[in-house]
Amino acid sequence: MSISPVSEDDATPDLPVMPDMVDHVAVARLYGEPLFQLPQDLYIPPDALEIFLEAFEGPLDLLLYLIRKQNFNILDIPMAAVTRQYLAYVDEIRNRNLELAAEYLLMAAMLIEIKSRMLLPPKKTAEGDEAEDPRAELVRRLLEYEQIKLAAAQLGNLPQYGRDFLKAQVFIEQSLTMRLPEVHIVDLQQAWADILKRAKLVQHHKITREELSVREHMSIVLKQLQGRQFVEFEHLFPAEQGVPVLVVTFIALLELAKENLVDITQAEAFAPIYVRLAYSPV
Repeated sequence: MSISPVSEDDATPDLPVMPDMVDHVAVARLYGEPLFQLPQDLYIPPDALEIFLEAFEGPLDLLLYLIRKQNFNILDIPMAAVTRQYLAYVDEIRNRNLELAAEYLLMAAMLIEIKSRMLLPPKKTAEGDEAEDPRAELVRRLLEYEQIKLAAAQLGNLPQYGRDFLKAQVFIEQSLTMRLPEVHIVDLQQAWADILKRAKLVQHHKITREELSVREHMSIVLKQLQGRQFVEFEHLFPAEQGVPVLVVTFIALLELAKENLVDITQAEAFAPIYVRLAYSPV
């Protein structure tokens, strides 16, 4: 059975003839029909109205709630009224959740102590001043707690990653292409110097005059590379043919590279240099 209270403004003009009542005002509506008296067999379960102190974050939170709810001056707390209301809240859970009520009972004892001290006449100190207000320490703790609570609420309202926004992530699929290191002129110079050094160890003391053709040695290099995937740079220079042939072969290799007929590659820094025929897409 659910009963919802209504007011005079909720009464509709097309109501049925009302019974002979003093004020003719319905106290509730039951299934849309006005109810002018509470039924005698109305049953309200004992746990229908239950106060959950778990909603508060501790005794100070509950105490601050009671003070702010009734617009009490926090600097001049009416201890009798606040203590009475606080104890009423604690009594609701003392028989149900003793572990939860223990912390609140400690604050209740403090409130009763402050209330008792306020009933006694104030004592003067040695300097002739009146003693400090028994509520001063409690007021200080309440003000500090309220400041921390407001600061926590402000921090909670700030945008948070995972709650208010997410980090944008974009995945771009890229084709993986093998990129070989570039061959610098210094590497070619060093490789050429090593070839000349070895060539001088096997040179012949024979004076002859030869007419060497760069084009002819370009064809020789291309034939050596024909049908082979890679040829090491040093293998293109037969040391037994002498320095003139090596020079012409080197020039022929440079001309082939200039005309994009061969590729000169190196896997990594200081690695052997390889020569291959240039790849021409169909």
